[in-house]
Amino acid sequence: MAAKDTKTDDKTDGKKGGGKGWIAALALTSLVAIGTGGGLGMYLLSTVEKAVDVKKKDEEDRAVKVLKYTGDVALRSVGSVVTNLADSSDAWVRLESSVVFQAGAVPNPDVALAEIRADIVAYLRTVTMRQIEGASGLMHLREDLNERVALRTKGQVRELIVEMLVVQ
Repeated sequence: MAAKDTKTDDKTDGKKGGGKGWIAALALTSLVAIGTGGGLGMYLLSTVEKAVDVKKKDEEDRAVKVLKYTGDVALRSVGSVVTNLADSSDAWVRLESSVVFQAGAVPNPDVALAEIRADIVAYLRTVTMRQIEGASGLMHLREDLNERVALRTKGQVRELIVEMLVVQ
């Protein structure tokens, strides 16, 4: 009987040692998992913060670029210009526009506006209905008028803004 008791004692000793091994392995695995998860979380947090900072900076840069006119800028109405088009005497065009210039850059704005108005009338009399049709036609008309205004004022006027264009 003594032999049986020693065998049962050996079996229980082996099981106790195996249980401690499992607990130690489980604890080690848990620590590795916690460390890996924490490290990954910190890495992702810093990556997301950097991405948000970059996106916010890009948005601020875009907001600054939107401001086309800064400083002391003046806006003056050229007035209404009514004339007929080149292709027929039945087609009339009415154009209302304004000019943007640096305040004080144009010595006598009223004279410059009268010259700009006369240039617009002269140019519109050479334009046909087909040339100003559609969005691209309006864009080309605006670009041509801007060039004429820049030439007339020697670059003192920044832009001519077409406010209204009516063709009858």
